[in-house]
Amino acid sequence: MLPGLSKCLQRIKAHPEGLQALHRTLKAKVYPPPPNFTVRHSSQFTMTAPCVEGMIPLIQKVQALHKDRYVSIQWNDGTQSLYPYVWLRDNCQCPLCFLQSAKARKILMTDLDVTTGVERVLLTDPTKVSIVWPDFHTSVFEAEWLRKRCFSQPSRENVQENLFLNERYYWGSDLRIPTVSFKEVLTNDKAAFFWLTTLRSTGIVLLKGADIQQGEVAKLSKRIGYLRLTFYGHTWQVQDKTDANNVAYTSEKLNLHTDYPALHHPPGVQFLHCLKQAVEGGESEIVDGFHVANLLRKTNPEAFSILSSVKVDFTDTGSDYCDFAVQSKNQIIDVDGEGHVVRINYNNATRDSVLNLPVNQVQPFYDALKAFVNLLHSPDNVVSFRMESGDIVTFDNWRLLHGRRNYLSDPDSPRHLEGAYLDWDEVMSRLRILRAAVQGEN
Repeated sequence: MLPGLSKCLQRIKAHPEGLQALHRTLKAKVYPPPPNFTVRHSSQFTMTAPCVEGMIPLIQKVQALHKDRYVSIQWNDGTQSLYPYVWLRDNCQCPLCFLQSAKARKILMTDLDVTTGVERVLLTDPTKVSIVWPDFHTSVFEAEWLRKRCFSQPSRENVQENLFLNERYYWGSDLRIPTVSFKEVLTNDKAAFFWLTTLRSTGIVLLKGADIQQGEVAKLSKRIGYLRLTFYGHTWQVQDKTDANNVAYTSEKLNLHTDYPALHHPPGVQFLHCLKQAVEGGESEIVDGFHVANLLRKTNPEAFSILSSVKVDFTDTGSDYCDFAVQSKNQIIDVDGEGHVVRINYNNATRDSVLNLPVNQVQPFYDALKAFVNLLHSPDNVVSFRMESGDIVTFDNWRLLHGRRNYLSDPDSPRHLEGAYLDWDEVMSRLRILRAAVQGEN
């Protein structure tokens, strides 16, 4: 598939960073070959689970390990996998237990015997395992299905990467923003796949050549699914406005920020379409928030600890699509259970004056925030660029902080951008569908 896709990409205008990110993703199949992984199980069994992409796995031997309640599978490449009885019973693929048309489990948790034993395990052929349960219900599992769900650590890590594409390309001021044709994204699955893959790994892609009229961001959203409705509407117009209900609707400098930390679940992806640029000023600025957060963790671990643990109040009040008074509590740096940075929540304009901290923790919080903001504004981390009419910048609102330089407001030729939001769930859904379509082609 790669040679065919490479020919296609020659017709897509794209910078090297994005191409490298795409090729990394194309290599991440459902079960790519990880390094050998060994887990000692009691004193008898060794489990290694390297999975060979592109080959149908064959089973050499299967047996029930009743004492430990595992089914052991010996693969033809000499490796071994262990599958717990309860997991196998829970994931029976027969029509009584699984609805294939919906890809959904039918068996109820209330009916699942979590201490089930196994009556018999049979290798019906090198690609199928049959299990007879104590109630004589029979489950049949395909070898490929089992191999993809191996419980070894490298296999699990590869499956998670394949599902969520969490590999990131971090960058500083040297970033060349990946660029793709807007019209190719709308009409070409490979171009759309490149766009969303690069958006995921790099955090930003610039689309060129959109029509200079309102509605293009809505059209682009249909390539994915649908827009996210917020209190500012399905789409919103970034222009000078009298009595502006948002600091973005002025001609003043807009500091680096993420959008909507006043929501507990801020929009994941943002589109901004330049309909009319200012005659003077108005350049955009972006920073890789994940990169800067990791720099902060390295250079000032105490500040990182404060910003990743303290819940900060954000607020937004006004009237637009409807009247609103939203309030949230978010860490400025969100980390997952493994300590990876997964979201930045920072907008100084909507950071509330309410600060729910003991008085002796207020100064350390401000010191930490100042250290983070200073890193964000370091010339080594900021990328500046000027959007032109017909450009649509698409970016990860959980990762990138964006801003704008002040500009000269001209009533006869006002600066005008149209914006819209989507959630990452919808974007990732379309990315997986496009990947299946692209990789399924010869």
